[in-house]
Amino acid sequence: MTLRGCVSLADTVAGLLSPGRTLLCSRTQTSSSGLSGATMAEESKKLAAYAAVDNNVQNNQVVGVGSGSTIIYAVDRLVERVRQEKLNLVCIPTSFQSRQLILQHGLTLSSLDRHPELDVAIDGADEVDEDLTLIKGGGGCLTQEKIIASCAKHFVVIADYRKDSKTLGEQWKKGVPIEVIPLAYVPVSRAITQRFGGETKLRMAVSKAGPVVTDNSNFILDWKFERPQNWKEVNTSIKMIPGVVETGLFVGMAERAYFGMDDGSVRVRDPPVN
Repeated sequence: MTLRGCVSLADTVAGLLSPGRTLLCSRTQTSSSGLSGATMAEESKKLAAYAAVDNNVQNNQVVGVGSGSTIIYAVDRLVERVRQEKLNLVCIPTSFQSRQLILQHGLTLSSLDRHPELDVAIDGADEVDEDLTLIKGGGGCLTQEKIIASCAKHFVVIADYRKDSKTLGEQWKKGVPIEVIPLAYVPVSRAITQRFGGETKLRMAVSKAGPVVTDNSNFILDWKFERPQNWKEVNTSIKMIPGVVETGLFVGMAERAYFGMDDGSVRVRDPPVN
């Protein structure tokens, strides 16, 4: 089912969105009772991705392309708009997966060497709290994703309704991913649990013997925390532990999140005004 009924709203709502604003989409006229949970989640990912691309991508831009299942729909919409509107876009990937998506769809691939400043980066998240603090790295690409996001003038997040939480840990139960130098994974794991409690485990691969190895040839620790924290302080503290490459805590980076909802709408969240 096409979602033109949703994405065509972008021209009228761009610049008018406010925290908590909901965009009505074409599927609101379709009963969700006949959709399985998996199908509904995929439709919701598509709604969020299309709305984010339509509201944030313009001609002659350098676009950061994130990783994960939701990004597939964002790339689909980028391809549609490039073909229909003759957009001139340059795409910077955050992972091997997103690099392959860019190449397979015929989009223009580049790198931070050539384009160190991006106009916008669009990426998914494992969980988003009410302050737009994110947990990312379920797919193991957290370091590249954070680098790309930090180089972008605007960083927007796309997710389905299952990733929307009031506080981190409410929906996502797998913990905060932390990329570490292989030599250091045991002392880093001990240091994190001693300082912040909880449980830290080395992420093991599914289809190979041994641990998950990132695109940077490092390991991933998953820290399952026990309670909400001051995430800015925790992020800084963990990054200071020798051997830590990066954390999956994205604090104060996202400026807008698009959530595809199970009723066919898209909910838009901006950071709270302090």
